[in-house]
Amino acid sequence: MADVSQNSSFNQSSEYGNVYRPQTVFSVLTFTLLAMLVVATFFWNMLVLVTILRVRTFHRVPHNLVASMAISDVMVAALVMPLSLVHELNGRRWKLGRVLCQVWISFDVLCCTASIWNVTAIALDRYWSITRHLEYTLKTRKKISNVMIGLTWLLSSVISLSPLFGWGETYSEEDMECQIYKAAKFRIGSKRTNTITPVAEAGEVKEASRQQPQMVFTVRHATVTFQTDSETWREQKEKRAALMVGILIGVFVLCWIPFFLTELITPLCSCHIPPIWKSVFLWLGYSNSFFNPLIYTAFNKNYNNAFRNLFSRQR
Repeated sequence: MADVSQNSSFNQSSEYGNVYRPQTVFSVLTFTLLAMLVVATFFWNMLVLVTILRVRTFHRVPHNLVASMAISDVMVAALVMPLSLVHELNGRRWKLGRVLCQVWISFDVLCCTASIWNVTAIALDRYWSITRHLEYTLKTRKKISNVMIGLTWLLSSVISLSPLFGWGETYSEEDMECQIYKAAKFRIGSKRTNTITPVAEAGEVKEASRQQPQMVFTVRHATVTFQTDSETWREQKEKRAALMVGILIGVFVLCWIPFFLTELITPLCSCHIPPIWKSVFLWLGYSNSFFNPLIYTAFNKNYNNAFRNLFSRQR
């Protein structure tokens, strides 16, 4: 009997030990890449924050929106992704208790929702600066950007409190599960707002231009006559900004749409999606926090020059 109990305890310990140790080379490479993604996301967003803080010319719109986005992405890398990585290392089993489960879910909802809304705010700011550059003055832009930042973090904070009260959090000590399915529905709503609003406004701008063709022709004619150089510079700047917004939203959609569709379709059709694919879709969404600063700084020469000056001073 003693030998049987020892053998059973050894088998149980070996089973739990296998959860912690990757068994294949593919698993080791996967976890290594995920760890590198966490470090790179944290480092790159911190670099953007340090640059904004040290360069005085960045202490204005739209760099305050970029700073807000970088803060949310830094929080994703520092508070959400490490616990998610531990969750993956444990074979997608949660062994850290209910309290950490609630904390993880709350920070996941807070940081990811704030990151999504910050992307929306930057896209709207760029869109209005292109289509309404006469009305969207620097003073107005500053007020609106501050309001968008305040609403972003207020709404994200309110939504993130729900798992602390047990709504949207599914924790099972027996099954070692910590799920965030209901938390994903909040982010779906914010995502739909991202994609619908600019299209509707674009339609309104087009209708207005069709209704008043003579006024538009007069303004453009005067601009071409007296401000040819500035108009050419503005058009180039607008094209660059439009391209940046398009890539920013496009990458955002590609990163998060698989996760959102999975969480929507699964309860409707009672489909069984393998856990490995859920993890892939979740980490694909997390990777959006890594791409955000890369995309924005790639289309802004001021950031590139600031990065060079920052590293040259350190040398």
